[in-house]
Amino acid sequence: MQYLETLFSLKGKTAIVTGGTGVLGTEMCLALAQAGAKVAILGRRKEAADALVDEIKALGGEAMTLVADVLNLEALELANQEVLTAWGSIDILINCAGGNVKGSVVPPEKTIFDISIDDLRLALDLNLMGTILPTQVFSKNMADRKKGCIINISSMAASQAITRVMGYTVAKTAIDGYTRWMSVEMAKKFGEGLRVNAIAPGFFVTEQNRALLNNPDGSYTERGGLVIQNTPMGRFGEPKELIGALLWLCSDAASFVTGTVVTVDGGFSIFSGV
Repeated sequence: MQYLETLFSLKGKTAIVTGGTGVLGTEMCLALAQAGAKVAILGRRKEAADALVDEIKALGGEAMTLVADVLNLEALELANQEVLTAWGSIDILINCAGGNVKGSVVPPEKTIFDISIDDLRLALDLNLMGTILPTQVFSKNMADRKKGCIINISSMAASQAITRVMGYTVAKTAIDGYTRWMSVEMAKKFGEGLRVNAIAPGFFVTEQNRALLNNPDGSYTERGGLVIQNTPMGRFGEPKELIGALLWLCSDAASFVTGTVVTVDGGFSIFSGV
């Protein structure tokens, strides 16, 4: 038991979670704190972040709010300095900010030629640049110390074609490539102690996709039903089911793991439909 506690412990570590007030981000912040890490919750919604900080503190953890947009480099630099001033180092970065942009989705009654190019750019910026910019800023301290862990959030859309979500698909596919490239760059330039990986969630119900997957009465929409039909486990994921992969990748238990995308999807990505 002592060996397991030591191997997976994050005691003394400092973590930043972008998009930390979302459904998945909130669960990750709570898990990191309970594993012993100090957690900085970065997002645009101060009240929501403050409430999560209070919850973590009530559980005996340590946390702070960082108000910043992941596409605002100046705000990210200020947040970086705030964390370093308070805690002295940054050990873990979880790039959880992202999501769909309505205008970058192709509705059933329209075609790709009706898509908004501006919204497509916004989807690419939010998901791809919203991962690259925080990494550029918050990993500098890791590089200086030659030690740290970066986890990006991929998607089922990165490994196979999912209809309608064009902007999200292109951006998340780029996240996989960025994860692999950065893992090599960091290890070659700064040593084996700096690791970069990604988690690819299957279908989890969040505020963004709830209306696409569930009807108001809780039954499945047509799209939600197709997801369930193609998920061997026959259900959507629960946010807590991402935590095992998260804590493993953040901990010394994954000290020889870099450049990988860990799939947590109930079998969706490997099922042929037959």
